Amino acid sequence: MATPTDLPAQADAQPGGSDAPSTELPPDEVLRDPPESDAAAEAERRAPLPWRTIALGTAGTVLLMLSAVGAGGTLIHDPLIGTGPLSAIRYGHGKMLATATLYIGFALVVWAWVRLGRHVLAGRVAARPVLLAAVCWAIPMLFSPPVFTRDVFSYLAQGAQALHGFDPYAAGPVVLNDYPDLVQNVHPFWQNTPAPYGPLFLLIAKGVAAVVGQHMIIGVILMRLVLVPGLVLTVWALRGLVHELGGKMSVTMWLAFASPMTVVHLIGGPHNDMLMLGFLTSGTLLTLRRKHWAGIALATLAMAIKPTAAMALPFLVLVWAAHLPDEKWGRRFLKALAPSLGIFVGLFAALTWVAQLNLGWIVALRAPAMVENWLSAPTALGEIVHSLVRIFVDTPIGFYTIPARVLGGLVLAYVGVKQWLRSRDGGPDAVKRMALILFLTAALSPVTMPWYLMWGFVIATAMAWQRRHLAIIGALSVFLVLTYTPGGEDLLYDWWFMACAAALSVLAGVSLLRPDPLGLFTTHHEDPEADKPVATR
Repeated sequence: MATPTDLPAQADAQPGGSDAPSTELPPDEVLRDPPESDAAAEAERRAPLPWRTIALGTAGTVLLMLSAVGAGGTLIHDPLIGTGPLSAIRYGHGKMLATATLYIGFALVVWAWVRLGRHVLAGRVAARPVLLAAVCWAIPMLFSPPVFTRDVFSYLAQGAQALHGFDPYAAGPVVLNDYPDLVQNVHPFWQNTPAPYGPLFLLIAKGVAAVVGQHMIIGVILMRLVLVPGLVLTVWALRGLVHELGGKMSVTMWLAFASPMTVVHLIGGPHNDMLMLGFLTSGTLLTLRRKHWAGIALATLAMAIKPTAAMALPFLVLVWAAHLPDEKWGRRFLKALAPSLGIFVGLFAALTWVAQLNLGWIVALRAPAMVENWLSAPTALGEIVHSLVRIFVDTPIGFYTIPARVLGGLVLAYVGVKQWLRSRDGGPDAVKRMALILFLTAALSPVTMPWYLMWGFVIATAMAWQRRHLAIIGALSVFLVLTYTPGGEDLLYDWWFMACAAALSVLAGVSLLRPDPLGLFTTHHEDPEADKPVATR
């Protein structure tokens, strides 16, 4: 009979890399944590570590880090590689090899994540091993060139604009004529685009720019390091939200922190959504725990990073109102609304004044709408109608995408108000509806970037999930990373590549529930203790 510490090694050794029992897992089982007990805490402390799976994912992110030097969001003029022999990795066959290696690294990350998911679904690992795996996978990405995006160069340039007296809300980085290294590394599409971010983030970017100057490599690393505390806050907050929303801790950690969307997109990017989510999740937890002033303040800080976090604030006001003793709902709402507005207006105004900015972000929010891709549901609808009409008559695509985007905004407003009104009782139900609206804000916006979908999803990871839903989320997480090239260019209209990416993503999702879904292996080693849970959280 195997001891608990033998289970990961045996599971990792199964043919095809299967971490789960050879029998299929029930797809409709709802995953929740059992009530707290001393036995559960002891089981978590004794839970084994899937070292092989952790090592596999770490090897993947190390490959990502190394190959991104040639295939990622590389510098126009690299002070380390320069034009010497090593520069061949960024051209011709060298770049092809680097790109292939990067995708191999990503495949290893996905493989490791699926294996870890099998451990979680079979109850063989608890939350702490999952978090350890996520940390091991994330460390190489802290020092990697940007991957699947070039947004970090825009962050650095916008910080430099604020530092050198230019209004980031009035003009794009192109105004930095005396700082060519900052401008030329920004994606050409965004060089003339004002910043759509809140005053707190621009204040942070200004500080980073003041430290690094035009040293872009150091700037990328430092920008990641100042955003990573957002993940730390999110870890802390989700541990509390799991108990409030009825989820399972190990599943939450696996979805929110070990997933390719977090490791590759949020950290490898990096994206400032990391910091926004830290403030938003922490503010949500504190509000649920009746620390209303602190909760609203943290949610305001989230909006001061990315203004779209404002969609959460009305729901948090309802949570506050539900905690008040007055019998009439209207009075409770007004008693919660007045201090909430005071906190929001006072804090946001103070941040705007300290950052020496204005409210130009309101107008600048139009900037991302210049991007057109079918990840945005309204834009996709407009493009489909345009494609059908074009069979008969050729008309500009804007005739269809603009009305569709207006329709998307109206749908979002209707659903948002409806869900808000249904959240009058506050509590966890209001937070669940808030997560839905944050998700729809990303999906129904004029433009949807893959990482935007994390806004509501990260909070939703603390809810109870069915196994089949985890398979869908797993497939979607893999697919969304593959919608952009390693260098940050759109791949959504490369239909052959998208078809291959979709097929591989579905395979990853199905693999969570079925060992060897393609039937490549005819024999599985049965582990008599594989179905026995060794951790209860």
